[in-house]
Amino acid sequence: MTNLGQIILQYKNDNESVYNTWFIDNNQRLKAFRTIRRGVLQVVEDIKNKTFPNDFKESSLEFVLSCIAEQKQVFAGVSHPFYWKPKLRIPDIYENQNNKLAFGQFLENCINAKSEEQVVKEIIKLDELKIKGLGPAVASILYFIHPTWFPPFNTAILNGFNFLFKDKKKLGSWTEYLKIRETLMETNTLHKSHLSNDLGAIAGLCFEIGTQKMLIGNDEYLSEAERSRFEKNVHKRQKEILEEKLEENLHSEMQYHLLKIGISLGFDVTPASNDKNKSFNGQNFSFISLKKFPELPTDKDAQNTIRLIDVLWFEKGTNKIIGAFEVEKSTSIYSGILRLSDLYFSISSGREVFYIIIPNHREKDVVLQLNRPVIKNSKMNIKYILFSELRANCDAICKFRTDHSIMEKISISI
Repeated sequence: MTNLGQIILQYKNDNESVYNTWFIDNNQRLKAFRTIRRGVLQVVEDIKNKTFPNDFKESSLEFVLSCIAEQKQVFAGVSHPFYWKPKLRIPDIYENQNNKLAFGQFLENCINAKSEEQVVKEIIKLDELKIKGLGPAVASILYFIHPTWFPPFNTAILNGFNFLFKDKKKLGSWTEYLKIRETLMETNTLHKSHLSNDLGAIAGLCFEIGTQKMLIGNDEYLSEAERSRFEKNVHKRQKEILEEKLEENLHSEMQYHLLKIGISLGFDVTPASNDKNKSFNGQNFSFISLKKFPELPTDKDAQNTIRLIDVLWFEKGTNKIIGAFEVEKSTSIYSGILRLSDLYFSISSGREVFYIIIPNHREKDVVLQLNRPVIKNSKMNIKYILFSELRANCDAICKFRTDHSIMEKISISI
């Protein structure tokens, strides 16, 4: 396409496009990769241990899809193909044990694959089984496992692809998906200097076009009904962006309070590694936190996850973690719990305190998650603090500081 370069620039220059609001500089997107990978490993373990349920609800697969769906702009509705539809018996991975086993083996082999060719072979093997209702919607899971090898896939991305490349690919076919993937990868290679190795960037372009949030050239192809829908989409996107900015400000505020309290108690403090450039109340986080993250006695993957915990308190001058805090706004509370559990099971000495910081309206959600058997049966003691309590008591805690146990005065345990 002769004008594809101009289309990509239009996509990148739009401050409200998914490229700028989802793909670039999005901490939640970056955190999602590790969380979803761990969730997929749990699906595999549940299938191996025969503890995977015969329904989507309350399964480890539901958690994985919920984490993906939190990437609101591109993945809305990603869970729908996996809902158990008993009348249709689809997707047939809940009641059919052989299909369930095949799905688990597929996920495990994809996670362990060392090359994209291995994953393609696994896709072909899965497709040959003709499992009812299990189509390329799974590709959105593959994206979060291998983002440089496989693009995400849904109706909007397909529609954008077909319009962009003047094609007529279909939704429910793995064969069609693999052809789409080849085209997107080839195009991405040609325009990589303006896009990314991560195929989320070019998939986001297709999504923008497919939802008619982005118009290519003139818009004569739009009917009045389509034009009206386009305008509604733009208005909806602007509203979502404003809401996300407000949430991000709240997130930064809570991190700031926790950093401030940690300093007042005499600890070394640090925000998540990808939040150091943030600020609140005129105070840059980089100016009040550790310059270098302490080396931890654990493997690289676990350390990378621990570095993404929203706020950590260290004993002064050491790598001993005293407090770990996850601030959860609209995202999955369980994903924050998983990051804390990575810390607990990797290097815990038993001295650490773990807290989830939540908006007041999410109190029921956190109680539900902390009552999960896997959390209740562990020795990890996670408490939660409401936004309103942290905000109201921050200055008093800093003034009447004792030790980290002072946080118990504003926290709630299950």
